[in-house]
Amino acid sequence: MKDFASQSAGGFSLTRRELLGFGLAFAGAAAINLVPGLNPVASAQAAVPEVAQRIADHFSSVRTMAGEFVQFGPNGEQTGGKFFLERPGKVRFNYDGKSNFRVISDGRSVVILNMKLRTSDLYPLSKTPLKLLLADRIDLSGGRVTDIKQEDDLTTIQLADKSVFGNAKITMMFDPNTYELRQWTITDAQGKDTTVMIFNTKEGVKLSADLFTIDYRANREWNQKRKN
Repeated sequence: MKDFASQSAGGFSLTRRELLGFGLAFAGAAAINLVPGLNPVASAQAAVPEVAQRIADHFSSVRTMAGEFVQFGPNGEQTGGKFFLERPGKVRFNYDGKSNFRVISDGRSVVILNMKLRTSDLYPLSKTPLKLLLADRIDLSGGRVTDIKQEDDLTTIQLADKSVFGNAKITMMFDPNTYELRQWTITDAQGKDTTVMIFNTKEGVKLSADLFTIDYRANREWNQKRKN
């Protein structure tokens, strides 16, 4: 994966890894470190905590969703835009800014598009955390839940899966009453965080299939021109 190839969006310098803040930015770390203040699950084979499973079941039941997001990079970069989600496997992030970035998953692949420079990077969905988050049913078994913390106004769940994330981790925060996802943080191999907050979300919305279409031919042509 071509990490840290700097681009520009909305006046902020973004790397491809940061653009994949929804859950794609995972190249190995030496070990999975627990977030301070979280209570570790007893063992990798421990049963899925009940609250985590309830949240996962609720999130799995959300078949479509749309809203806005703000993304904070590890060096203080900030950008935002709109997102659209359709389960299973489909999501689109339209980033604000002159570069007109797009991150799209069509259920098979994930592409990062810079519409201004006409460049793209394509990744298998199966090699990203979107595989877990956009699955038809979210599977938390196999020790994926490494930490969980319950507070009056927030439930925090940390997930790790070497087969998908490498040795990186994703920390998600949910409303403890509605189980709605509020934000997530990706901690990469170097211990750097990329955080995405979502708001003004609507569930059960009707979405056009065109939102999640990847033009594989254009992707090949753009990459060929870049090589030349």
